[in-house]
Amino acid sequence: MTLVVLLAGLALLLLSGQFLVRGSVCLANHLKISKLVVGLTVVSFGTSAPELVISLEAAALGHPDISVGNVIGSNISNIGIVLALAVIISPYFVKTRAILNEWIPMMGATILLILLLLDFRLSRIEGIMLIALLFFFVYWSIRKSRNNIRNSNVKFPPARFKLHVAIIIVILSCLGLVAGADLLVRSASQIARMLGLSERIISVSVIAVGTSLPELATSVMAAARKENDISISNVIGSNIFNILAILGTTAAFVPFSVTDPDFLFDMFWMFGVSLLLFLLILPLKGSKLTRWKGLIMAVVYFTYIYLVFFVK
Repeated sequence: MTLVVLLAGLALLLLSGQFLVRGSVCLANHLKISKLVVGLTVVSFGTSAPELVISLEAAALGHPDISVGNVIGSNISNIGIVLALAVIISPYFVKTRAILNEWIPMMGATILLILLLLDFRLSRIEGIMLIALLFFFVYWSIRKSRNNIRNSNVKFPPARFKLHVAIIIVILSCLGLVAGADLLVRSASQIARMLGLSERIISVSVIAVGTSLPELATSVMAAARKENDISISNVIGSNIFNILAILGTTAAFVPFSVTDPDFLFDMFWMFGVSLLLFLLILPLKGSKLTRWKGLIMAVVYFTYIYLVFFVK
């Protein structure tokens, strides 16, 4: 029965991811903003919703290690699995300046989280600060996109659906992602606990991958439809949202302390894979994310998982 629930959650994730891409592309055309910004905001928020639900629930029930491990593990898997698979499916030339403008906030948020968690706790004030940074990031991204489009006279194709239909599709798709992730995470976690794994190992591996499946479903569907801007911006935006929105909201409502010191190991891996993404988009002109670069990201991720299970 647990396996059936797991497969049902996976099917719901894939279906919702497909419709989220379609609705988001249509929304970008209606609002006259780039697909990159839609991926960084609307899509990222929708695909990060499962992490928010899991982290809030875990902190409220007195399991802060799951809250932190969920975010750290998701950020690692977003690059090591989600982006890697999307690039393997559809290699493409990177709009380096645009991606770099978003990679810098992601790396900044990553470094900030490491500094805040050096004392193994996140206070309410620190949570509110993270939320404030999130609002600034979203405002800055939308304003910058509108200015760039205005200056370059970009032409948008006719939207496939009316605006209200596109909004409904996006909302229903996000709800589908949350429901699918919940089914999958609960069933996978039950299997992991039966195997006697610790909360940290479960959170950075099983739960993290489970809550990253909305990003995976959305990015894979975007790559298959050649909407690569949505694919990569979804990953970068989700990593930013995971830190600023999810841990920020969790700490603002339920300040917490982390009990497992091995999270320092995980945080430095999160920093490392974020740095790896920057190295892979070099040179800054004419860069292409090729299949072998996707394979490098995947190898790095599975090396991390091996160390988590068999070394740390």
